[in-house]
Amino acid sequence: MAAENEQLTVGVVRETGQGERRVALVPKLVERVSGRGLRVVVEPGAGAGALLADEVFEQAGAVIGDAWDADIVVKVAPPSAAEVAKLKAGTILIGFLNPRADPDGIAALETAGLRAFAVEAIPRISRAQAMDALSSQSSVAGYRAVLLAAEKLTRFFPMLTTAAGTVPPAKVLVLGAGVAGLQALATAKRLGAQTTGYDVRPEVGEQVKSLGAKFLDLGIEAVGEGGYARELTEEEKAEQQRRLTEAITRFDVVITTALVPGRKAPVLVTADAVKGMPAGGVVVDLAGESGGNCELTKPGEEVVEHDVTICSPLNLAAEMPAHSSELYARNVTELLELLVDKEGKLALDFSDEIVAGACVAGAGEAEKQGGE
Repeated sequence: MAAENEQLTVGVVRETGQGERRVALVPKLVERVSGRGLRVVVEPGAGAGALLADEVFEQAGAVIGDAWDADIVVKVAPPSAAEVAKLKAGTILIGFLNPRADPDGIAALETAGLRAFAVEAIPRISRAQAMDALSSQSSVAGYRAVLLAAEKLTRFFPMLTTAAGTVPPAKVLVLGAGVAGLQALATAKRLGAQTTGYDVRPEVGEQVKSLGAKFLDLGIEAVGEGGYARELTEEEKAEQQRRLTEAITRFDVVITTALVPGRKAPVLVTADAVKGMPAGGVVVDLAGESGGNCELTKPGEEVVEHDVTICSPLNLAAEMPAHSSELYARNVTELLELLVDKEGKLALDFSDEIVAGACVAGAGEAEKQGGE
């Protein structure tokens, strides 16, 4: 960490994961970060995947250099073992760190003496909305999922009236009405599809309808804490599955977004449901990283079963790196401004539920009980 009178540095590193094109900070936000008294160092090529040249970062006031040696390092994806080894003890690491599913990775950060803040662990409260990276990236995924479905579907999305006759609109069902699901519904509607949304939380029904979609009511509720759905009982699951399987067979496209934090994704689309869908139909499963919402899903792959194409992309946000990076960079900047005071000094307040909730490694008990 920087000495008392030295300027804190923020390092923007290049992502090395396969297919990862996002960058954790974009040039248009470098000036804002610098305005906090922080010096921004960008690893050469860090923005290349998002078509952001080193020169553009330099013009914004950043320095091109060794970003891994910075006091605060910002990333998108969790660091590999080799990347952790590049970080010095005491470094603050910010990024998607997968604390629920990768405890060994978090333990490695502890062992390395790092203080790590996972953006997905930020409490989903009103005051933290501008830091909500899960929502910003889910919005991109929901949008891209519909474009993927439209590409794979063997028919038009909109209703078309032609000299050869009228083509009815495609029927699209979105399972899960969180950020990704609502964005998917809005996008499918814009493309002219007949849209329907489903969620076990009845209160989101009005949000679904506000987008011009119908709400599929199966008569089963599962309201949980923190805006997530709770896990259903075995009896509820069985009844939900029976009703949902019957409903799915009426749709040309099914987009699934249902996740329960820290648990395997619930199976909502059974093999029988896929078998009952119209030939040429499409399932886009956004829960592949957690096992998938479709029984026939193969995470990261595209398969065809019963003449239905099942896609399970694992990182759709990375396929639209310009806007996904910009949105994520805003989330990161908001968090940085909470961790650093207006004079550019580190000011970690562990009595703040956002700071305490996001810190997944390197926070001692004394810190968690109130301040550094």
